[in-house]
Amino acid sequence: MAEITASMVKDLREKTGAGMMDCKKALTQTNGDLEAAVNWLREKGLAAAAKKAGRIAAEGLVGIFADGDVAALVEVNCETDFVAKNPDFQAFVKDLAGVVAKANPADVDALGATPFGGKTVKEVLTDKIATIGENMSLRRFARARGVIGSYSHMGGSIGVLVEFAIGDAAKASSETTKILAKDIAMQIAASSPSVLRREDADAKVIETEKNIAREKAKAEGKPEKILEKIADGAANKWFGENVLLEQAFVKDDKLTVQKHIDKVAKELGTTISVTAMHRFKVGEGLEKRSDDFAAEVAKMAGTG
Repeated sequence: MAEITASMVKDLREKTGAGMMDCKKALTQTNGDLEAAVNWLREKGLAAAAKKAGRIAAEGLVGIFADGDVAALVEVNCETDFVAKNPDFQAFVKDLAGVVAKANPADVDALGATPFGGKTVKEVLTDKIATIGENMSLRRFARARGVIGSYSHMGGSIGVLVEFAIGDAAKASSETTKILAKDIAMQIAASSPSVLRREDADAKVIETEKNIAREKAKAEGKPEKILEKIADGAANKWFGENVLLEQAFVKDDKLTVQKHIDKVAKELGTTISVTAMHRFKVGEGLEKRSDDFAAEVAKMAGTG
């Protein structure tokens, strides 16, 4: 039997929102397997499904550069919100997005070696760390080409790029196309889709959703003959929440995103499809240390 530590209970609680003792029991039942414990809690109806991921805690900024048919996103992390609001830091991140767009580096290491203001990006970042007095890191970037929609939310806490293919190139610069591109970028920011199309979804994730639905239905005493229908319903619910083209369109929830795109394409007399999307949220998947909360968990879990 694996040792159930305070940090394990803390991680599970933050992923699921379940109570501490429920989290400890789930970890005990699953021999300390975090993902299995999440599913155990969901099967018991003790955790919210899907999108309640770990707490987003790291600070920083997502910068966007968009000019014609090229655009870029870049995330730079720092230690405090105070630095994230520093005008010098904000200007650096915005300029860095421009470097990504123009230089097209292969990865973060290549970006660090890219010329920037007479130095390399890494050297400029080192100077910023010395000047501002706080550690910073280049976390990730994305680059887009073609017909692009972009959106920055809450001063750079979320940044989105979305790429389109349009049958009639002459329609790419129309005001209607620009509005569509902006609307879909805002959709991605607001609704946080996991994948673009249904076929892009991880089959294991879908099977997990179906299994959880089956087990929950069994526990509720539902007839065996309707379990598959319930499982399929759970899969379709996941698709509707996580697949961009199947989400309800935020500006008209009577339409899916795909149907709205088709409607606009028909108005323009052309074809329009989304070919790629990029969504960065500052600190996504990163977490600050929380000593007081960890001590509380240790006490509840009997390990402190």
